[in-house]
Amino acid sequence: MTTSHTLPGVQLRIGGMSCASCVSRVEKALMKVPGVTSASVNLATETATVHARAGLPLAELTAAVEKSGYTASGVEQPAPEADHSAGWHVVLSALLTLPLVAPMVLSLAGVAWMPSAWVQLGLAAPVQFFFGARFYRAGWKAVRAGAGNMDLLVALGTSAAFGLSVYLMFRHPGHEHLYFEASAAVITLVLLGKWLEGRAKRRTTEAIRALNALRPATARVVRGDTEVDVPVGQLAVGDLVRVRPGERIAVDGEVVAGSSHVDESALTGESLPVAKGEGDRVTGGAVNSEGVLTVRTLAVGAETTLARIIRLVESAQAGKAPIQRLVDRVSAVFVPVVLVIALVTLAGWLVVSGDWEQALINAVTVLVIACPCALGLATPTAIMAGTGVAARHGILIQDADALEVARNVTTVAFDKTGTLTEGRPAVVAVVPAPGGTEDEVVRLSAALQRSSSHPLAVAVLDRAEGMPVPEATAASALPGRGVEARVGDMRLALGSSRLLKELGADAGALAGEAERLANDGRTVSWLLRRDGNTAAVLGLLAFGDALKASAPAAVRRLHDLGIRTVMLSGDNRGSAEAVARQLGIDTVRAEVLPADKAAAVQALRAEGQVVAMVGDGINDAPALAAADVGIAMATGTDVAMETAGLTLMRGDVRLVADALDVSRRTYATIRRGLFWAFVYNVVGIPLAAFGLLSPVVAGGAMALSSVSVVGNALLLRRWRASADARKE
Repeated sequence: MTTSHTLPGVQLRIGGMSCASCVSRVEKALMKVPGVTSASVNLATETATVHARAGLPLAELTAAVEKSGYTASGVEQPAPEADHSAGWHVVLSALLTLPLVAPMVLSLAGVAWMPSAWVQLGLAAPVQFFFGARFYRAGWKAVRAGAGNMDLLVALGTSAAFGLSVYLMFRHPGHEHLYFEASAAVITLVLLGKWLEGRAKRRTTEAIRALNALRPATARVVRGDTEVDVPVGQLAVGDLVRVRPGERIAVDGEVVAGSSHVDESALTGESLPVAKGEGDRVTGGAVNSEGVLTVRTLAVGAETTLARIIRLVESAQAGKAPIQRLVDRVSAVFVPVVLVIALVTLAGWLVVSGDWEQALINAVTVLVIACPCALGLATPTAIMAGTGVAARHGILIQDADALEVARNVTTVAFDKTGTLTEGRPAVVAVVPAPGGTEDEVVRLSAALQRSSSHPLAVAVLDRAEGMPVPEATAASALPGRGVEARVGDMRLALGSSRLLKELGADAGALAGEAERLANDGRTVSWLLRRDGNTAAVLGLLAFGDALKASAPAAVRRLHDLGIRTVMLSGDNRGSAEAVARQLGIDTVRAEVLPADKAAAVQALRAEGQVVAMVGDGINDAPALAAADVGIAMATGTDVAMETAGLTLMRGDVRLVADALDVSRRTYATIRRGLFWAFVYNVVGIPLAAFGLLSPVVAGGAMALSSVSVVGNALLLRRWRASADARKE
């Protein structure tokens, strides 16, 4: 069951983590702080979300993290810049390592060459103790905290190889076949892997950086007859902001002057600019195209749509999927188990062969290849990539739980009004009397309704747009029945079936069509020409809530995915069933009260269905909360958005299927990454223990595993929404 998905708790930025074991240790340290109820650490974003009692000092949390061997700060602190020196460290370490590895490569070509032992020591020492110092520092912190991590495994393994080489160098002077190349190559390869991994991880966070880049630093505020540039943080509700062509809109507001087209693609995924004029709402972060707009500020700071989108994406990326919790439990015991396996390997080789040199090398290889980096990265990087690409296409996934549950959805329940339909009346049928034309009925009806603001009158005027509408005079309302007026030399009336009966008009040939439309839930209005006490029918108009253009394709796509569709509507059965027939909806439940919608969703779940509820109104909030996954339309109310686990940033219901599709693909990516991470360790550790791998190969494989898992997650960036594919 979904709940509110605003980003609660305290956010911390964690430094010094290297693998899934680190995640487990930081979480345990935070959970030991009195007052903390839950803690979730994300390796890919290097953040922690902590839920605790009100008033718990941040210093207590950071102290607990630092005691466990890591660094911590509040997220309001600026994020550390990318370590550009890391690339140079890799290059310099590689240059020192290359002469050590070269003899092994040259021997394959039949060339026997080996630098002297002292040269090997001179090349390997800087790699081991300068470029590899980070592993000693992090490993020592882990030991002090009574735990192990990737850095400890690398430090132990390479130190053993380096120490063995020094021992052999002095024990057997002139013996040049040492193991300096193993220690140096492992450190270099791990550094390369971490550098590539860091670059790849930064690409998974591009969605957040792109959204933050939409925030203008200043806004042009109108004060009297002048315009003043003001920092966005100093704006207040009610300020008038002038937006010139090509500029980003700085605030959420309402256009009070000017007209233009606004590009909202970065916020909603809508590829075409949207026309804006007086009275229309605009959203901060959108780009003004050609006209000058004056906007009255309605929301600033954390209350703007852009700020809320950023919070939701951050919440999803910082969250932890249920499958990751299993991985964390495995990782918590992984390093101690590896240390035991390494000791058993050492002892086993000593017993079997008596060659302690070979025994030590094989134990080192076990330590190197078993680093659980890939396990820790598989899930968070896929979630970051999946939620990021979804956000770019107008789908906000508000937490990792919703993302994982959405892949299993078997039934989608739709609200009707405003979700599958436009949510406002439209003329859906025009039927002229014999001898008349549709255009004539529309033009004369529009003349009668020209001065009215009733929703049905607006629908008639919309239908008549572009037609020459005659003038009407002496217009008067007929309360509860319709309106009448004189158009030219005719006295006309437009009204309900009640007015038709009162005037004694004969529906004639239109009676059957009117009955069919009424049975479909349409509202029928009659256009009548009055002549004294009699009236003749000129035609009829049928009003209904028009289907969204994207609704038929949305339902077809869900059926293609094997998902059952249900419509829950408070409208009368005739109207609801008419919409269901047009769309091919599988099941209809009409005349349903808001509380009954939630009960209907619960009933579907009781049948064993995994239910996604799609809605946009306050009355949909109980059903959204009752569903396994709530999907809200951002064109609806804030209550619906806060209750749902997924939000569609534009009213295109095809995005429902896209949201479920990106969930399935993200979870498939997670499983693929975890599969290879587990296979890598399951296969690699026995090979190392039986002496079938060298430390150099193990180091390369370990680095490659982390990079490949992150690269696998980045493949999600190629995903495209079907709704956007059709536009292109």
